[in-house]
Amino acid sequence: MNLRHRLGRSNGGNAAAAPLLAPRAPEAEPDRYQQIKKQLHRELISKLDLNMLEGLDEGQRRAQVDHLARRLLVEAEIRLTRGDEERLITELLHDTFDLGPITPLLLDEEISDILVNTHRQVYVERLGRLELTSVAFRDEAHLRHIIDRIISRVGRRIDESTPLVDARLPDGSRVNAIIPPAALDGPILSIRRFRRRALSIEDLLELQSLSAETAQFLTGACRARLNLLITGG
Repeated sequence: MNLRHRLGRSNGGNAAAAPLLAPRAPEAEPDRYQQIKKQLHRELISKLDLNMLEGLDEGQRRAQVDHLARRLLVEAEIRLTRGDEERLITELLHDTFDLGPITPLLLDEEISDILVNTHRQVYVERLGRLELTSVAFRDEAHLRHIIDRIISRVGRRIDESTPLVDARLPDGSRVNAIIPPAALDGPILSIRRFRRRALSIEDLLELQSLSAETAQFLTGACRARLNLLITGG
């Protein structure tokens, strides 16, 4: 039985689980996982004791949300494999505390750019090469929520009167967000990250960003302490 059917399965018809497992039209079945995650997130927000969470550190807050999410899954009688359950809980934690589905991308040190081309497509630049990922947001509202979270953390706002905003993440990454009406197909987001380790000549050769001749010339120029003018980027 695939994930879509497992998520739609309920044992016992518990009345308390009805809001989470309400019947859906057949055409909506492919979105079942995202729908349950969305509804479970709403349940979490409604049941969390925010005053209690304020007195906890980051690790304790995450532990509380993790525990509550697992309890809600049990109460709703949602049967998942261990792997699917861990994936769901991890994604819920990312949605609650972090930057949603792009959080794992921000943890990957090989990624220098994250390009969210509407909620359906997310590209990354990894080691100098552009890649289409399998990451996606639930819908435009989900992406807009994450954009608002990023912008609000730096004391900025984004709305119809200010549909384009530049900002920085705490780690120094540059962020550019555009929403309608400036973005015709829905919100878009780009994050330019800075590598913790500078690329070496060997790295540039491996990435084919430099030819062997150019690398040899630059190495010789540096050793000879010649003046260099670098343009472009």
